[in-house]
Formats: sequence, C-alpha cells, structure tokens
Amino acid sequence: MINQRRNYLILTAAFLSFLLSVYLWFSGQTNEGIFTSIWVPSIITFGIFINVISRGK
Repeated sequence: MINQRRNYLILTAAFLSFLLSVYLWFSGQTNEGIFTSIWVPSIITFGIFINVISRGK
C-alpha cells in the first residue's frame, strides 16, 4: 500500500513538473521551461532509486 502511494506521489510530481515546463515554454519563458523540463527524468529516477532501496530491506 505504501509503495503504491509513493509511486503515485512520484508520478504526480513528475507530471506537475512537466505541466509547469509546458506552461513556461508557451508563455514565452523558454529558458525556465527547459530548466523545469529537466526535473522530470530526475524525479522519476529518484522514485526508481527509492523503490530499489526499499526492496533491499
């Protein structure tokens, strides 16, 4: 239950980061949009790392 909740939280954070980057890009703040879009794979990678660590326990 906790793992599933954590996965949804990580995916929600990545999706919100993606939406923010799209908003920034189309509102004319292209540099900020690019910077924010870099967060998406980092957030997902962090979630994978946390899941691997929790399975090792």
